[in-house]
Amino acid sequence: MRWTPVKNIHLTLKFLGNIQRTDVKTIVHAMGTAVRGSSPIHLSTKGLGVFPGLRRPRVLWIGLRGDTAPLVDLQHRLDAGLEDIGFPRESRPFKAHLPIGRARGPLNPTKLASLMESVGSSESPPFEADELILFQSELFPKGPIYTELKKAALKA
Repeated sequence: MRWTPVKNIHLTLKFLGNIQRTDVKTIVHAMGTAVRGSSPIHLSTKGLGVFPGLRRPRVLWIGLRGDTAPLVDLQHRLDAGLEDIGFPRESRPFKAHLPIGRARGPLNPTKLASLMESVGSSESPPFEADELILFQSELFPKGPIYTELKKAALKA
């Protein structure tokens, strides 16, 4: 397992792929529209899961709980606003999660299921998500480097 450094753990509401610098202004406008009227969202972490599944796990993640309905609404508003400027909507349902590791090779599904059951019931203290950030990610052999481009605050 290659663990995600704590500084790189984030919740992705929309993956945009490669964008042009000229697109940043319209993306930021869509972000501002999506957060308009949104208050900070109160969350905590609980539960472990894997993508795509236990038979061939590639990504280990921590689930989110708490005020997830406003989070899902925010994701839908952002997805719709970005669709209006040419980014296709997500075809899969949104699943709020924080990726914490990537498999480097085959993992034992039985041991992984046992880990998920034993550790997955732990819950973090509550925390607040109060901004939407547009990141640029650059991939390197040692892992990605994320650079913050713009922010949009969640405030009622």
